[in-house]
Amino acid sequence: MMPRTAKRNPCGLHRTTPRIQADYNYKVSSTMHILVAGPRGFCAGVNMAIESLNIALDHFGAPLYVYHEIVHNKLVVESFRDKGVIFVGDLADVPPGATLLFSAHGVAPEIRDRARQQNLIAIDATCPLVTKVHIEAARFAQQGYTIILIGHEGHDEVIGTMGEAPDAIRLVENETDVDRLDLSTDAKVAYLTQTTLSIDDATRIIARLKQRFTRIVGPSKDDICYATHNRQQAVRQLAREADIALVLGSQNSSNSQRLKELAAECGVSAYLIDGPEDIDPGWFDGKETVLVTAGASAPESVVQACLDYLQQQHEATVEQRITSREKVRFPIPKVLRANRSH
Repeated sequence: MMPRTAKRNPCGLHRTTPRIQADYNYKVSSTMHILVAGPRGFCAGVNMAIESLNIALDHFGAPLYVYHEIVHNKLVVESFRDKGVIFVGDLADVPPGATLLFSAHGVAPEIRDRARQQNLIAIDATCPLVTKVHIEAARFAQQGYTIILIGHEGHDEVIGTMGEAPDAIRLVENETDVDRLDLSTDAKVAYLTQTTLSIDDATRIIARLKQRFTRIVGPSKDDICYATHNRQQAVRQLAREADIALVLGSQNSSNSQRLKELAAECGVSAYLIDGPEDIDPGWFDGKETVLVTAGASAPESVVQACLDYLQQQHEATVEQRITSREKVRFPIPKVLRANRSH
């Protein structure tokens, strides 16, 4: 039997790994085992936004305009482009009177005003959890707070939230940004977070804010959404059993990036991919257990395609591992409910 040594795992536990001797007759088993994380993939907000766009297409027809990508997933966006959806980053590209859907990430009040001025048929598919952050930003600004928004610069959600109170909001991405804030320790400060952040990163940044500002207040309930939390917790629990992690999601998906980073912090090789076509066979050399998960904007079809690929190429066994259950569902916008097929 091979001797085994304990290796410190960044997730806070010990992983037991073999100490491989310099023995050229030693052969690593080619058997692959896949741990499929659950929950994974679409969250309630993404489901609502995609369902809304499909219903809007059925009712209004193409072309139909969407402000920013409906969700941050390459395959989802391309599938809607094929159906006649036009994604825009500027309302100047939308003709007067056209139908416009706001994406799940939300928009600033200025965009809503411009849509009215252009007589657009506007459909709001903003995730309700993002809307919650917008409402909190407006409330804190009205109460005279300087708002510290923890998030990623340039992300659609952050742009929309900052648009609620542009003169009152300061964006920070890390603890160093907190230290650079030119505010007194007793300033009237409130904090909010982007909904798709790393839980660990947000916790550290909030702790630093509380160290700096004695009067700081925050939201009554955590802004990081349930789906972000659940998917990160699943990776945290299962990565300790894996040698490599595949995260299904696009490069511009914040929550998918956080899953990849978390898996890497837990000591496993981690890759963010759109589908099986992105897989490099060399990733699996010497690897036996593969963790497969998906960001909140990745469709289940790409997960299944990756599982099929691994089973075909490696005769892999598949084990579903559910760490929590989700029953959250958000209603589609009122304007679309009468047109919904049953």
